[in-house]
Amino acid sequence: MPETGPSTQGQTTHGPIPTPRTETPAAPPPTTAHRAAGLLVTLVLGGLTALPPLSMDMYLPALPEVTESLRSPAATVQLTLTACLAGMALGQLVVGPMSDKWGRRRPLLVGMVVYVLATAACAFAPNVALLIAFRLLQGLAGAAGIVIARAVVRDLYDGVEMARFFSTLMLISGVAPVIAPLIGGQILRITDWRGVFHVLTVIGVLLTLVVWKWLHETLPPARRHDGGVGSALRTMRGLLADRVFTGYMLSGGFAFAALFAYISASPFVVQEIYGASPQTFSLLFGINSIGLVAVGQINGKLLVGRVSLDKALATGLTVITVAAAALLLMTSGAFGEVGLVPVAAGLFVLMSAMGLAMPNTNAQALMRTPHAAGSASALLGTSSFLVGAIASPLVGIAGEHTAVPMAVVQLVCALTAVACFLGLCRPWQRTGTPAGPPTMGR
Repeated sequence: MPETGPSTQGQTTHGPIPTPRTETPAAPPPTTAHRAAGLLVTLVLGGLTALPPLSMDMYLPALPEVTESLRSPAATVQLTLTACLAGMALGQLVVGPMSDKWGRRRPLLVGMVVYVLATAACAFAPNVALLIAFRLLQGLAGAAGIVIARAVVRDLYDGVEMARFFSTLMLISGVAPVIAPLIGGQILRITDWRGVFHVLTVIGVLLTLVVWKWLHETLPPARRHDGGVGSALRTMRGLLADRVFTGYMLSGGFAFAALFAYISASPFVVQEIYGASPQTFSLLFGINSIGLVAVGQINGKLLVGRVSLDKALATGLTVITVAAAALLLMTSGAFGEVGLVPVAAGLFVLMSAMGLAMPNTNAQALMRTPHAAGSASALLGTSSFLVGAIASPLVGIAGEHTAVPMAVVQLVCALTAVACFLGLCRPWQRTGTPAGPPTMGR
């Protein structure tokens, strides 16, 4: 695919503050300081991308307890997840353009401070209505870490290197969903669900200090955008006018919705329908997250650079669709009475295939938008979280004693993701290499 600008493909020297992108005959060999700086940036960005799954997944084993503690139905308590997701979606629309205008560091620090305050407030919520409100604020503030982490990656990397870095971030942030439910389950052994938010508050404080001390600015003043809300809206409208960018955005968004249907419904499916303990649920959730991380690493270490990103993405979407269809057949009784093991296996396959879908949709979309990485990252995140927020309450619409709605939502989302990929991205019409942005609007 033809490039829209100089590429940093193959570049191995990078630090917290990138140098202007210029083509040079050969990159100098990396020094120990360069490697250390690159590792530090990787760890900080990994922490920022790990914060959303920590905020969501550590809380999951406590959902049945929250329904009892606050005397609210399961569908209402699931709105606490919806509120947090909706906040993360809307917050990205604000923070993304702000980071293009004022740089990455300042909006990120403000967002992290507000996140800490909102999380502490969740721990003291006296009723479900206030808990939903505080979770909304928590999501709005937490959006800063999500959108700016992706924008920083776009500042520092291009082409194949960017796709590989997203897979590396998946490895780091993938530790969070593995350990978060386990931590949540252990917290519930010694305290109630409010203790989960106390722990999240401490994590937020520590990450804020790390960002303040070690994450340098990655967007030089010369590359920032002037203008207010009107300019941001025009930029986003221009991005959405690119059919291929919109196709990747929607494909990734609906794939994420299938994932979030699992996240939202699995505590009730595993614990209420199949009678497993919170610790068993946490173990199964961790195993599924390991599958996602492992496939993400296969994508980044083995496939990227050898197989086109579109082929890897198409494989991931196909497996997700097949797994969702199998789950619908099992939960609807087409195979008779099935136990937890077959359902858990289907969920494992679906979760693992996300390791092909999620990093490749992000990389393909952001490679088309070097001029507005913050706004593009905001649109990618907003679409994913908004669709996920809609999917969350739908999985519990038939009550706590059937998993059919979860499987239906997953299959509909998977099929929609495939339709967007084929109908809008149309990869067969574009001569492809594993990386490199095509001409905008093509």
